[in-house]
Amino acid sequence: MIEITALSKSYDGTVVVDGVSLVLKKGGVTSIIGPNGAGKSTLLSLVSRLLPMDRGKVMVDGLDVALTGGDILAKRLSILRQDNHMTARLTVRDLVAFGRYPHNKGRPTVIDRDHIERSLAYLGLQDLGHRFLDELSGGQRQRAFVAMVLCQDTDYMLFDEPLNNLDIRHAVDMMRLLRDAARDFGKTVVVVLHDINFASCYSNHIVVMRGGKVMLQGAPDEIITTENLSQIYGTPFDVRTIDGKRIAIYF
Repeated sequence: MIEITALSKSYDGTVVVDGVSLVLKKGGVTSIIGPNGAGKSTLLSLVSRLLPMDRGKVMVDGLDVALTGGDILAKRLSILRQDNHMTARLTVRDLVAFGRYPHNKGRPTVIDRDHIERSLAYLGLQDLGHRFLDELSGGQRQRAFVAMVLCQDTDYMLFDEPLNNLDIRHAVDMMRLLRDAARDFGKTVVVVLHDINFASCYSNHIVVMRGGKVMLQGAPDEIITTENLSQIYGTPFDVRTIDGKRIAIYF
């Protein structure tokens, strides 16, 4: 369980995350949605300690994120950021293998190789393992980074807009993969999404942020309503149920 208590972060006097308190239970997929500037990405960076918090506390299975050693935290929690840039020229296999570093410190074992092969297979990257990252399309590169996170084999996997650079088919495949990873491997997946309908169709729980605060949270059927979305995004919505899923229309 991830317990977030009174978490705050400001930049140059502008509050970006404003006293957020939130409990993310183990298992399933939690999507964080909201308009631009809501604080979604900053919240993930604070939880994963990529950014220092100004105030508040984050506990991961009883471990205080601010006080826990990096090696220990990296075995519990992993994150894929929006801006994934590698200056080193790595192959796909090299990148995925990097996910095992918290476990082997650069000395891979048979267990590490098994994790690497499983992650490559799960993302459909076996035939691209020898290719360099700068030789891949944006979508292929994104899948390689997701494979690295999966290979790290943490209980909690955080993804900041993982659908970037993906076309419709691969975006659907990615959300199915994250949902299936939570189910098949017992992971807890927390994902920042802009696409409301992906959040509606693939999440067990949705958190809505606006202005640095948590405005709503609950099951998709509770959150994805005409009234809620129109208020949060400040534009008219029409929400319809199709095959048991809430679909938001806003064009």
